[in-house]
Amino acid sequence: MKKFVMYGAGNIGRGFIGATFAKAGYEVQFIDVNMTVIDALNRDGKYPVEIVSNDGSTDEWITNVSGVDGRDAEAVAEAIANADAMATAVGVNIMPRIVGLIVKGILRRFERGNDRPFNIIICENLLDADKVMHGLIFEQLTDEQKVLFDERVGLVEASIGRMVPVMTDEMRRGDILRVCVERYCQLPIDKAAWKGELPDIANLYPYAPFAFFIRRKLFIHNMGHASCAYMGCLLGDRYIWEAVQDPTVKLIAERAMRESARALVAEFDYPLAALLEHIDDLVLRFGNRALGDTVARVGRDTKRKLGASDRFAGALKLCEEKGVPSMYISVGAAAALFFRSEADEGTDYVNTMLKIEGIDAVLEKHMGLCLGSDTAKYIKAYYALLCEGKGLDALLAAAQGFEAEKLSGKKIV
Repeated sequence: MKKFVMYGAGNIGRGFIGATFAKAGYEVQFIDVNMTVIDALNRDGKYPVEIVSNDGSTDEWITNVSGVDGRDAEAVAEAIANADAMATAVGVNIMPRIVGLIVKGILRRFERGNDRPFNIIICENLLDADKVMHGLIFEQLTDEQKVLFDERVGLVEASIGRMVPVMTDEMRRGDILRVCVERYCQLPIDKAAWKGELPDIANLYPYAPFAFFIRRKLFIHNMGHASCAYMGCLLGDRYIWEAVQDPTVKLIAERAMRESARALVAEFDYPLAALLEHIDDLVLRFGNRALGDTVARVGRDTKRKLGASDRFAGALKLCEEKGVPSMYISVGAAAALFFRSEADEGTDYVNTMLKIEGIDAVLEKHMGLCLGSDTAKYIKAYYALLCEGKGLDALLAAAQGFEAEKLSGKKIV
């Protein structure tokens, strides 16, 4: 039986990636430092994935699984050395911490003369995640080892579209391993980066050029989702589905995602109709009450989410490059500046910069936007309205005004 290592036994690891390979007949070993989860995996050898929707739920049992203590360097290296493939889903900030153990496992493969291709699927919300991991790994290799690595190891980006909320005690229903997920379960991966023969696995979609899928996920899905969260926060909503029920939130989010879609079509020559269908599906999925996804979870860490290459600034820059007006994406970015969350260092960072240095510093220093651009002017105008205590209707009216000015060819002031 083939073996698959899932580095990260959290909701995405168990509810999506690990489950996908287990259902394809792989023996799946989860690596994590959460010993409650690891012990339960070793005790039960299976866990339930609950597929939830507004129409009800069903359970799928994921079997032939086990756990590895992420603090045990020897056990982690041995698991990787013996695997046929692996994936990471640990979060962008944790990636650098696990690279040393991944390297140890790969070097053990080399030492044993294992020349079979080995692929690492990188399941993180990060542009150029393969390049980031490649750089982290190469810091720890000799020149000879680097040659072997590039010959035998594929660093394969993935686009994680399945939505998995933070699990509450009520959702777990007494089982620490239970994960609730939506029905959507497609896993696009970078076809060009895969070493050796591609496995025939249901819901695994190899695609090239993969830069399109990464940007579709970040600039449409993630940006639209976060926009709903930030606008929902302004309305005092707790859940994403509540926010999407508001007609103004829904309209602004849809138009923002459509702006990104037009820019992606210009960049990748992808059919616009397919992206518009994808956006319609996303809006329905955002409205899935059974997921219980919160505004606080989706909105947290604005430092990262307003970063220069992330979902808002990245989408805004692509729109500028392709000549696509982005007055609706800018609404979500402005709303993010008013987001508040408890015990959230990433959001505190942006709020502090905003308070001490002002909005120009956030736009230019943090988001990497040109202060003379239309985009910066949109965001500053919306921010001023919010500072005056105006609501989303005023932001929508302003966006529609900017849109009319663009169509008429008048200069934005």
